[in-house]
Amino acid sequence: MKYFFVLGNHPELSLAEIYSILGNQAKYLSFAHGILIVEAENLDVQNLINGLGGTIKIGQVLGQIKNIATESKAALAEMLQAAEKPLFGVSLYGAKYNFLPLALTLKKELKINDRAPRFVVSREPVLSSVVVEQNKLTKGGLEAVFIKDGSIYWYGKTLAVQPFKDLSARDYGRPSRDDASGMLPPKLARLMINLAGADKQELLIDPFCGSGTILSEALLAGFTKIWGSDISQKAIGDAQNNLAWLKRHYNLDFASDSAIETHGNASLQNVQLKICDVTKLSSVIKPNSIGAVVTEPYLGPQQAGKLEPKEAAKNLSNLYSETLKQLARILKPGGRIVMAWPVFILRKAVYLNITPENFGLRQVQNLLPGNFKYNDLQFTPRQTLLYGRQGQRVWREIVILEK
Repeated sequence: MKYFFVLGNHPELSLAEIYSILGNQAKYLSFAHGILIVEAENLDVQNLINGLGGTIKIGQVLGQIKNIATESKAALAEMLQAAEKPLFGVSLYGAKYNFLPLALTLKKELKINDRAPRFVVSREPVLSSVVVEQNKLTKGGLEAVFIKDGSIYWYGKTLAVQPFKDLSARDYGRPSRDDASGMLPPKLARLMINLAGADKQELLIDPFCGSGTILSEALLAGFTKIWGSDISQKAIGDAQNNLAWLKRHYNLDFASDSAIETHGNASLQNVQLKICDVTKLSSVIKPNSIGAVVTEPYLGPQQAGKLEPKEAAKNLSNLYSETLKQLARILKPGGRIVMAWPVFILRKAVYLNITPENFGLRQVQNLLPGNFKYNDLQFTPRQTLLYGRQGQRVWREIVILEK
């Protein structure tokens, strides 16, 4: 079966995440206009999209056409006749075409369960996940999707959209937030966890846990042993509050105590929180014992004028180098570190000056699937991934390292 993945605002990150989850289970057929087409055996798309941080929609590919003006009517009629409810919308990626006249014609010509179909109108050429969800187009209705790919168009129907309400609740609905320290978005935290590619029975740690975003997403992802630390007592208190909220909100069953490795029930999730300076980490955790580290350390001054970018990068390079020195000691051979490093944007981008190889770590290569042309995607000079938006002075460089 063929599927399409509509990627988010950082398609390079989304592609890397999908590849880390599906790996060789899928055949990667096409990438165009922020849409990935794959062939795979019966994906559980709802469970899959709930676990992805960087994918907006997943749908089933039903066929191809060559001419959107002359062939889209038959393709759309085919999909409409298979729908359960008389409600549909259309999204077109990579091209322009006014589907309204065609939709009005189909309303007159077709009946779905003896009712004329109703067309969901949008000002944009594509329907947002909010519009799709609010109109229940994946619950018996239809969002028909057309994707331009060179001289052909793929077409199909959306099966699931990103759970934006849940993501918003985990971002803004938690009891403890610290905007002054910078907040890692839950979807980026989930994406970073997925990039770690770790066994969920392995111990995953976040040594800069802050208010617990990565810990929360790791719990929801199904990791059974999680360890978080921070030098700030307030941060640990915030993390405790947020984990208690998560437990109530999602009806989770996990223990928050120090007995990470002593529970007999392997299915019981355990979280340990500890006040700890990252420079002392290897004296607290056994060497060669950690399967995955996912973390965002201090990103430096977020406001203009607080510190000159080159000076900030120099200061943070020392902190991050000491952090990598500690992490390399406790990481298992083959273990993976996924970190967010700051990139200071002013007249030009200023990156941290760090050499992971000095600590026995190597940068993971070949993050993206297939042999597609990725000329339009955004990478750093060292071919790592970027996360940020226009107007931000501090972006995130997503770095993936292995021991």
